[in-house]
Order: sequence, then structure tokens, then C-alpha cells
Amino acid sequence: MPSNSKNMINMETEQSQKTIFEQIGGEKAVEAAVTIFYNKVQTDNRVNHFFRWIDMETQFKKMQMFLSFAFGGPIVYNGKSMEHAHKHLHKYGLKNEHFDAVIEHLTATMQELNVPSDLISKAASIAESTRKDILG
Repeated sequence: MPSNSKNMINMETEQSQKTIFEQIGGEKAVEAAVTIFYNKVQTDNRVNHFFRWIDMETQFKKMQMFLSFAFGGPIVYNGKSMEHAHKHLHKYGLKNEHFDAVIEHLTATMQELNVPSDLISKAASIAESTRKDILG
């Protein structure tokens, strides 16, 4: 096998062993994603009413911590469970269509940041895995 082929295989193996957190660019990338994501959410009338009484600075920090953890970063998430953190939103009518809108914004955010489509799919799968807990 030519040495260039070996180098390519080694690079692909190294990349596949990295976490999503590492592959998208680490802490700074997650911070940028959370900022863009919440800008989208706050201007979307389908979901922005759920954030009306939320301290967004605190929410940004919580989301950064959660995404860093969920994407395999060196963060220990010690926040509330997804079920507990979103339970109060059920009285405001939180439903599948709202969850779908949030996933849409997460996907659009990652596309805007030029995250490769395979990583976007993995991130969407992680987010999707929380649907039952969030919606109850």
C-alpha cells in the first residue's frame, strides 16, 4: 500500500475516534452554536414564547454545558434531567411540533457553521433521543 494511502487511513481512523465535540471545534464552536441557535429560537414565533420568562444568560450557559457533555466534551453535566427541566413547559402546551422546530434550528445552526452533514446527523440523533423525556 502506498504511504499516502496509509496516511489517509490513519487520518480517517483518528477522526472517527474523536468526539463530536472535538470534531466540530470544541468549546468555542459550541459557544458559537448556542449563540446562533438561541438567536434563531428567540425570533421563531412557534417556540419563542417558551423562553419569555427565562434568564437567557443562564440558559445559554446551561445549553453550552449540556451540548458540550452530550457531544462528548470534557464536561460533567450536573444539571436537571431533561424531564425535570422541561416539565413546567407542559402547562404552556409543549408538543412535538415545538420539539421539531428546535431540532430544525439546531440543524440550521450547525449548517451555518459548516459542520459536516454526518456530524449534524449525529447531533440530531442525540437531540432526538431526549424527545420522550422533554415531552413527557
